[in-house]
Amino acid sequence: MNVRGVRNLALLGLALLGLLLYGFWFGESGWFAVRALAEDVAAQERQTDELAERNRILTTEVLALKSGVDAVEARARTDLGMIADGETFYLVVDASTAP
Repeated sequence: MNVRGVRNLALLGLALLGLLLYGFWFGESGWFAVRALAEDVAAQERQTDELAERNRILTTEVLALKSGVDAVEARARTDLGMIADGETFYLVVDASTAP
């Protein structure tokens, strides 16, 4: 082989290496795509954990509401402003927020 043939073979090898590296870094299943998918998976796992915690709290609340009157009464007092017979309701208004 002469010098020109070796040089052409080296250029062909570099071009092939460049194509392979381009596929490795920027391809559909390349390095950057895999990193982006890993970030998406991590975000989905965080959201799943948050929703699982919310479901756990709601399940606990439902079981408490099914188990007795105390939980229902507490919920009615906080959410609906329930006042039982014989109780007196006092509304304390902060002077800085009064109209």
